[in-house]
Amino acid sequence: MTGLGQIGSLRRRLLLAALALIVAALVVAGLAIGLILARFVRGQIESRLDAQIVSLVSGLEPGTALRLSRDLDAPPFDRPGSGWGWQVRRGGATLGSASLAGRDLAPPQVPEADDDRPRPADGTGPRGEALILRVLSLPDGTMVLASAPRAALWGPLREAGLALAASLGVLGLCLAAGAVAQVRLGLKPLDRLRRELEAVRAGQRERVPDSQPAEVRPLAAEINALLDQNAAQLAQARTHVANLAHGLKTPLATLSLALSEPGRDPDGRLTHLVGSLDRGVRHHLRRARSAALTGATRTRTDLVGPVADLTAALERLHAEKGVRITSAVPPGLAAACDPQDLDEMLGNLIDNACTWCTRAVRVSAQAAGSDVVVRIEDDGPGLAPEALAAVAQRGRRLDETVPGHGFGLAITTELAELYGGGLELDRSAMGGLRARLRLPG
Repeated sequence: MTGLGQIGSLRRRLLLAALALIVAALVVAGLAIGLILARFVRGQIESRLDAQIVSLVSGLEPGTALRLSRDLDAPPFDRPGSGWGWQVRRGGATLGSASLAGRDLAPPQVPEADDDRPRPADGTGPRGEALILRVLSLPDGTMVLASAPRAALWGPLREAGLALAASLGVLGLCLAAGAVAQVRLGLKPLDRLRRELEAVRAGQRERVPDSQPAEVRPLAAEINALLDQNAAQLAQARTHVANLAHGLKTPLATLSLALSEPGRDPDGRLTHLVGSLDRGVRHHLRRARSAALTGATRTRTDLVGPVADLTAALERLHAEKGVRITSAVPPGLAAACDPQDLDEMLGNLIDNACTWCTRAVRVSAQAAGSDVVVRIEDDGPGLAPEALAAVAQRGRRLDETVPGHGFGLAITTELAELYGGGLELDRSAMGGLRARLRLPG
């Protein structure tokens, strides 16, 4: 039980593993795409700032005075407080965009470089807002700065992130549905193998088909080998039973002949006992011989025919009592049972009901899952609860005045259990005994 609990459901394990991998892959993909988008958006912002710096450098008039040859306050550098701005410093002189409203950008610390390309930097604006800066230092000591608000980076990223999250969510649902479909499809051979094993157990086939997927084929081969081994062992065991029964027949026959001599058994009790033993031995000898020759019985027998034949025969047998047997067996209902064994079990139960009934016996049958349940009821006196378990014991009879040997119910129980079924006795709604014979369907 502990091992089964640890193993759990294979379908659940596969689905959980697939979903975990899908979630992990989507998270990693979302982070990677987010980083790529962040680099792309920042690259676009820095390209715009670099273009502004190039325009500023080209617009500086030569000379010592710090002047621009044209107005470079194109949108969005003309909106005050927007965070978009530029500034040119040389010595103590400063030029700035209209968006700075006369305020200065704090010069950032930029590492020196050998080339004349703008350098990235982070800083704060005149109002303390976070800025993205690009800084270019010219050989004559002029510093050109261009700024953009950090919100220009996070705003597009937020919008793109929402769209990305929605897309990844839809993708995740599609992948999850695909994983569920893949697991169901992948485990279908196991479901088919289970149904084939049920058919073997129910007697509808002898072996599991060899046409299986490559991964399931070794398992099917092992199951077939186990079935063959069990069949061989069962045949061997029943052969031994047959040999044992043969060994008992001769001594019983000798004993019966000895008791038949005058004066050997005055009251006939020993002869009656030997006859009962001989009948039991002959019964098991027939069954053991049949099993040894044909193997485990897997024949499916329709119930309607045997019940009708037994009903007609037993009504004639108990005609003096005026027994009336009613039958309610659905057409097509069959049991995975040898016809002779089925006749013996039903004959014992119906005959027992006819013996103890007042006038009426009812036989009904129905499917119960993978089994078939046959009910035999009578309107006789029935049995007390403490007597129900006793009547199924071999040779046990509750009324010695009624003809019989006490083997009927015991043999019926043994036969039913041999097929994986059973026999239950309880009180009938008709007032008498109800026998419920359960057999594989």
